[in-house]
Amino acid sequence: MSLILDKITKVYPDFFIDVSLSAEKGEIITLLGPSGCGKTTTLHIIVGFIPPDTGRISLNGRDVTALPPFARKVGLVFQEYALFPNMNVFKNIAFGLRMQGWSRRDTEARVRGLLELIRLPRYEARNVSELSGGEQQRIALARALAPNPDLLLLDEPLSALDAKLRNQLRSEIRRIQRELELTTVYVTHDQEEALAISDRVVVMQDGRVEQAGSSYEIYNRPKTRFVAQFVGITNMLPARVSGTRGGYTRLSSPEGTFLTNYHGSLEKGQKVTLLVRPEKCLIGGETTNENRVMGRITGCEYLGDSTIISLTLKQNPFTVKIFGPLTCKVGEEVRISFSPEACWILRD
Repeated sequence: MSLILDKITKVYPDFFIDVSLSAEKGEIITLLGPSGCGKTTTLHIIVGFIPPDTGRISLNGRDVTALPPFARKVGLVFQEYALFPNMNVFKNIAFGLRMQGWSRRDTEARVRGLLELIRLPRYEARNVSELSGGEQQRIALARALAPNPDLLLLDEPLSALDAKLRNQLRSEIRRIQRELELTTVYVTHDQEEALAISDRVVVMQDGRVEQAGSSYEIYNRPKTRFVAQFVGITNMLPARVSGTRGGYTRLSSPEGTFLTNYHGSLEKGQKVTLLVRPEKCLIGGETTNENRVMGRITGCEYLGDSTIISLTLKQNPFTVKIFGPLTCKVGEEVRISFSPEACWILRD
């Protein structure tokens, strides 16, 4: 493993961190969670700004727990860019290299190479105050990459940018990270950003890891109610296990009966929660008795590429996402259906 956090703890009067995680060489993992869950504190422990109370931090097989930040070979990109306003682009990127005693010739070659990498060639003489927010963040990334770090840390690097620029820079960061095969830890509270950019997502709550896995696993196979509710929109229906049918687990609920492809160990009569993502539902669809519910429309939101339909079932709210426009009337009763493969189960 390139990075290992082994039972890291940090205790504050009203909060504590208790985290274990790892990243393979060249992997990008994202710490995802709400504000105050411990993402940035964990990042600061990794870089060495905050010493852990217990535990061990290993980077490329080297114990760095007690080392100061400058000795860890870690690059850090902040949310606020943190560029030196009195220096031009060249001097900002070259700052760390000069601190390490690089020669002028090697420094110039490194800066030029990084400007090509971030697709801002010939920007050396520009003042950073003349740059757009996206350009400044690219320069901040180049400065973090300049000393050839073993690990790159990015603390909500895109949160100050508008939505379109965030999407563009997200792709650029992923491209650069893959090109350099650089182990990276990325911090964000933006779920879409985390799912799009990551090899693995680490969902955090209250200073702990709730679940770690691929973007697909986090979105489609959440292990806890918090992960299911925090990452995207999820329909959650209380149910009981009633048996099996045709290789599927069968559930009974006041809303109807459901078949799911969940193959975990469940007992008949056990209380569970059925999960269905809105985009996996159809208005109308199959007319079989299982995996359909009747709902009354309470609202419609047309978002351009999709329509969000809010409904009430017999006892529960429900949301359906249809890609493209859909004409719907508030108060209309409709049938909603979904496949067994679209369902997931949480044990209560």
